[in-house]
Amino acid sequence: MTEAEVRSARAAAPAVLIEARGLVKRYGDKLAVDGFSLQVRSGEIVGLLGPNGAGKTTAVEMMEGLRRPDAGQSFICGLDVHRQGRALRPRIGIALQAARLPEYATVLEILTLYASFYEDPMPVGDLLRQFSLEEKARTRFSHLSGGQRQRLALAVALIGRPKVLFLDEPTTGLDPQARHALWDVILDLKEEGRAILLTTHYMEEAERLCDRVAVMDHGRILAEGTPRELTRAYGPEAAVELDPGGARVDLAELARLSAVTGVRSEDGRVLLHTANPPATLMALARYAQERSLPLSDLRTRSATMDDVFMALTGRRLRD
Repeated sequence: MTEAEVRSARAAAPAVLIEARGLVKRYGDKLAVDGFSLQVRSGEIVGLLGPNGAGKTTAVEMMEGLRRPDAGQSFICGLDVHRQGRALRPRIGIALQAARLPEYATVLEILTLYASFYEDPMPVGDLLRQFSLEEKARTRFSHLSGGQRQRLALAVALIGRPKVLFLDEPTTGLDPQARHALWDVILDLKEEGRAILLTTHYMEEAERLCDRVAVMDHGRILAEGTPRELTRAYGPEAAVELDPGGARVDLAELARLSAVTGVRSEDGRVLLHTANPPATLMALARYAQERSLPLSDLRTRSATMDDVFMALTGRRLRD
C-alpha cells in the first residue's frame, strides 16, 4: 500500500473518540490498573468485561476524567480529559448502573433541570419521544419502573448532545423485556455515530451489542477483538454439554475420552470441550453405557464468549 493509500484509508476510517494510553493507577502497594490502553471509534460499541476487582471501574473513571492516573493519558474527541476537561463536558454522557436522580422530581422536571446546564441542549420533548417517556412526563422518579429509570438516565446523559457515551452496566436488574428494549435504544445511539464504552455483567449483552470486546483482569487487558475473533482465538472449537442427573462422574476419566481437550463442571452440568464432537459423543455413549450412567439433556454447542472469558481469567463473568 502506498503512502497516499494509507493516508486515504486513515481519513476514511471512523474517528477515534475515546482513547486511553498506558493508564496506570496504584492504591498504596496495590497496582489497580497496569498499562491500560483502549480506543473506541465513532459509531462503535466497545465492551469492557472483567470479574469483580479487575480494575474496570478505575480504568473507566480515568477515561472519563473523574480519576487522575499515576501515569498515562486519556483523550476524548482528541482532547486531554484532565487538561481540557471543561471543554469536554458537553461531549461526554455518562449513565451509571443505578440512576441517582431526584426521587420526588417528575421526569419532565429532571430533564428540564439538566437541560439548563447546557448552552445547546437537546429539546426535552424530543428526548421524551425518543425514550418512550411521554406518558411518564409528570410521573415522579420514585414511581418509575427499573426500565423507565434507566431510559431516563440515558436521556439525561444525552441532553448535552455528547459524541461519547459511557454506559456502566445499564441493564443490571432489569427484566428480560426491559433489557431487550434498552438494547434497541443503545443500538440506535450507535447508529447516530456515537462512540460507546459499555461495561456489563451479561455476556449475552456483550455479544449482542458490542463491535469489539476487551477482557480485563488484574488491571490489564488480556485480549481484545470482535466476539467472533475472540471465540476463534481462545474458545474451544465446540463443546458437548450434559446433565449427569445427579450421578457422580469422574472428570478425569471424561477428560480422557476421544477428542476431548478440556472438562469442567458448572451449575450441576458437565462441559466437555472437544475438537471432534461426533467422536466425543460416541465415546461418551460407550462410557455412560459401561457405567449405567444416565445422560439427560445432552447437547452440543459452539464456543461462546463465556468460554473465552473462562479461558482467559479462570472465572465466570459474574464472579
